[in-house]
Amino acid sequence: MAKKSGFFAEFKTFITRGNVIDMSVGVIVGGAFTAIVNALTNNILRPLINFIIAALVGGEGIEAYTILKPSYVDGQLDLASSIYIDWGAFLSAIINFLLIAFVLFCIIKAINSVRDANEKLSSGLGLNEKKEIKRLCKEEGLTKEQAKVRLEENKKAAEEAAKKAEEEAAKAAKEAEEKAMANTVLLTEIRDLLKKN
Repeated sequence: MAKKSGFFAEFKTFITRGNVIDMSVGVIVGGAFTAIVNALTNNILRPLINFIIAALVGGEGIEAYTILKPSYVDGQLDLASSIYIDWGAFLSAIINFLLIAFVLFCIIKAINSVRDANEKLSSGLGLNEKKEIKRLCKEEGLTKEQAKVRLEENKKAAEEAAKKAEEEAAKAAKEAEEKAMANTVLLTEIRDLLKKN
């Protein structure tokens, strides 16, 4: 019984997680967007392409069919019961795909750029230098040149502090590794002594 409650608890956590809700909203919006793209392709682009092809070549444009097995009703071709290749539907599907892929690319690119900008701001790496110089001039009464020098000094100090912290972390890791090796050697010696006795 505890296994079931664990399973359902995990399922509840999965369903209520923000990513699943975001994904479901994306699917719904994607479905609505697909309808918009289909309407754009079938009602605006396809007639324009048909008009251009008809003007250049003549005939029906994209509404061309390759009849594989014709069926006639009252002496006229019946498309409902004929077997044919619909080139217009094929080209519309290609246009739909390209439009949807392009819009999704633009959306994902915008989301990624917003996420990158947010990460830079939260880490303090993407602060606008002009704003920082203005702040230094206003708060500390520095000239623009002095503020630029101070900003460079602050950057260098931050880089040095990061480098020093990295070196200390590497040194601590090396010391921990050496202690672990010493403990391993000591345990091996103790084991060997116990085996002798």
